[in-house]
Amino acid sequence: MKWIVLIITTFCLTANVFSQSSSTTKKQIKMKLNAGIVTPKLAETKEFYTKILGFGVTFENEFYLLLHTPNHEAEISFLLPNHPSQQSLFQSPFQNKGVYLTIEVDDVDSIYNELKQKGIEIKIDIRNEPWGDRHFAIQDPNGVGIDIVKYSPPQE
Repeated sequence: MKWIVLIITTFCLTANVFSQSSSTTKKQIKMKLNAGIVTPKLAETKEFYTKILGFGVTFENEFYLLLHTPNHEAEISFLLPNHPSQQSLFQSPFQNKGVYLTIEVDDVDSIYNELKQKGIEIKIDIRNEPWGDRHFAIQDPNGVGIDIVKYSPPQE
């Protein structure tokens, strides 16, 4: 009987230690990234992303445009500069340099051919990289470079 009590006590103490240690571990914080660009070109931007890349409109008003990828996995927003509803941090317009987007796709060649047929200017022609990516690049109306890529492991 003493052995049973000792085993049960040991089990309870061990379970208590594990339950306390798991409660002190850092909780995973759920996050979703939505990149934004301040631009006066809302209409041109909407036209480009919806007609050329197949994005959908999540939300839109006279000063803000929120778009989503065709599969709803990611969003990007565009905001008019100097809008009175926004704080000074979000007032200055993007200066057409230093920002790029990467869009990962399953079939980079078909998208490349489709965009060429639509007459979209290809800024970096389709190519294979030594690290395995196959990609090409275009540019949106704001000057943002868009790298369209199919990730693959490097070929040996």
